[in-house]
Amino acid sequence: MCAERLTDEVALAILAKAPIPGRAKTRLIPALGPEEAARVHAQLLRHTLEVTCAGFPRERITLWTALDHAHPLFLELAERHGIALSPQPEGNLGERMHHALVQAGEPALVIGSDCPALSPGLLRICAEALGEHDAVCLPAEDGGYGLIGVRQPDPRLFDDIPWGTESVMARTRQRIAELGWRLACPATVWDVDRPEDLRRWQQST
Repeated sequence: MCAERLTDEVALAILAKAPIPGRAKTRLIPALGPEEAARVHAQLLRHTLEVTCAGFPRERITLWTALDHAHPLFLELAERHGIALSPQPEGNLGERMHHALVQAGEPALVIGSDCPALSPGLLRICAEALGEHDAVCLPAEDGGYGLIGVRQPDPRLFDDIPWGTESVMARTRQRIAELGWRLACPATVWDVDRPEDLRRWQQST
């Protein structure tokens, strides 16, 4: 069960696809095949829930689902951890993250399901950062980010961001500066997109 060790003032949204072969972890498919890539995706999602539930109260966590909202894994995780499920809306990644932030209330954090570098302690640090900053990010080694959080959602934060490229974090920093926000970046993280990332995760566990 989720540990209730964090203030109720910060919510956490997790965006995740159902582990459907051929549609999950597609960049791993050439090396692993669709079935194994989907299995890795499911493993990462389970790991993400264990980490988040060690740092956040379960009533503050929402798993935002995609592809198959009633997938057995989603239902299993919701029952095991006592968290809420909600379907992701249509739209690009920025639109879906903004929607999750708005629905979560403010302040709130958003993460994906493929960042093994996240820990309960790091999540708490990010939540606490919103006490003195308008936004918090965990830049990723590939130029994106593994977490973003805000005190107050603003759709301009996600406008005209080149999702899936190495410029995501740089453009986001620029946008945050344009908004006049104070930004905290407590750590740099990495995620599992390529076979070498998977090996790195396996060697670290």
